[in-house]
Amino acid sequence: MHGLWLWLAPVVLLSLSNIFMTFAWYGHLRFPHAALWLVILVSWGIALIEYMLAVPANRLGHRVYSAAELKTMQEAITLVVFAGFSVLYLKEPLTWNHALGFSLIAAGAFVIFRAPL
Repeated sequence: MHGLWLWLAPVVLLSLSNIFMTFAWYGHLRFPHAALWLVILVSWGIALIEYMLAVPANRLGHRVYSAAELKTMQEAITLVVFAGFSVLYLKEPLTWNHALGFSLIAAGAFVIFRAPL
């Protein structure tokens, strides 16, 4: 892998990974009457796909990003994915409290990716 793709691949893979993990962790909330053992098994299956994307994302990404940068990127992506999932799939509104909290986390991500002092 060369050039721009080396920098973008981790972002793409982590984004896809987070979509799967969000469904694994929270997708069953729309099915509160489903048996717990069943939602656990389905979640494990979905999480396997998530791992198949996250592990290569971090392996490839560590060639150009530090581990701390990869973790920060993953957390920022998680918030974006979860916000969309919460509104579009769970039909739960995001409040100003959520926006403020997410903004503070985004400020932390900015600090991580900022050039060293």
